[in-house]
Amino acid sequence: MNSFTFYNPVKILFGKGQISSISKEIPAGARIMLTYGGGSIKKNGVYEQVMEALRGFEVLEFSGIEPNPHYETLMQAVDIAKRHQIDFFLAVGGGSVIDGTKFIVAAMEYEGVDPWDILAKREPVKKAAPFGTVLTLPATGSEMNSGSVITRVSTKEKLSFGGAYTFPKFSVLDPETTFTLPLRQISNGIVDAFTHVLEQYLTYPVNAPLQDRFAEAILLTLKEEGPKAIQNPKDYDTMANFMWCATMALNGVIRTGVPTDWATHYIAHELTALHGIDHARTLAIVFPSLMRYKSETKKEKLLQYGRRVWGVDAGTEDECIEATIQATIAFFESLDIPTRLSDYEVGQDTIDHIVKRFEERGVKNLGERADIQIPDVKEILTMSL
Repeated sequence: MNSFTFYNPVKILFGKGQISSISKEIPAGARIMLTYGGGSIKKNGVYEQVMEALRGFEVLEFSGIEPNPHYETLMQAVDIAKRHQIDFFLAVGGGSVIDGTKFIVAAMEYEGVDPWDILAKREPVKKAAPFGTVLTLPATGSEMNSGSVITRVSTKEKLSFGGAYTFPKFSVLDPETTFTLPLRQISNGIVDAFTHVLEQYLTYPVNAPLQDRFAEAILLTLKEEGPKAIQNPKDYDTMANFMWCATMALNGVIRTGVPTDWATHYIAHELTALHGIDHARTLAIVFPSLMRYKSETKKEKLLQYGRRVWGVDAGTEDECIEATIQATIAFFESLDIPTRLSDYEVGQDTIDHIVKRFEERGVKNLGERADIQIPDVKEILTMSL
């Protein structure tokens, strides 16, 4: 096992009715900005619960944070928050709203010239305004980590940042908030969480059996509970299990002491930035091809994954690896998630465009072994056609 430092200060309030507890977690007298997306929280009862819990606080609302939150929109929130001297933020929504709020709180305290440098130049976040979250869409794990992915529409860039100062102070996870989600968003969330685990698990062995089994437990639970969530999205226990899986998939626990990959995410972000394809769907496009392309360097973990998660244990090593990849594809597609670029009418011209963008940025050394270069990216995407 590799050496590691683990830090996660997020307080989780899990279960039915926990939204009512948030007033105890926010400093008395705080001026709050409530951030959310397109307004679905006003249709499913979450907004009313939140506002009731915030009774007595001064609350300013900022709505319209997009899926794959836009830098341009978030900077409007920063400007408004500064003018109104907001000192606490509450993100109510899924990963995009939470990611967007992380950027807002970081930009609020940024002392440089252009907050985009936090992403484009990897300027470290040295302080941030405090915030909490009420999760309504399990998927990204953003409710219990410090990471954030932001899109700049003007340049069609999708970049990430994180750090010790952008963890939520608390997050409310009430499975009942998910009961009215569209099936597409549930499917996306399952695949998003599943691939988050694979990015941290499907690398190479370092004698970390506990982390492996933590990861496999999440994968097996998603495999079992995912189809149930699609069939009965109002079943409390099913949605509770799904919600906790998505949180545990990316809160730092399973990545401790092990190598991690993230090449799939890096490549897939380009498909969202250029074509607006749902994040989870871009992961489902890229991951199978990356597994196949890197099957030799990932062999030991691929065989373990196939055996422990999909029950693949017959045939040659190559046959087992291919059966494992096919089982993963079948799982994604059973959730109505297509896995080919052609399914989204994306072709060679987009691959060439991504390669050019990577060349301009000087992208290199992706993956757990830092051995995925731009020509490899081109091959992986070509295999995804």
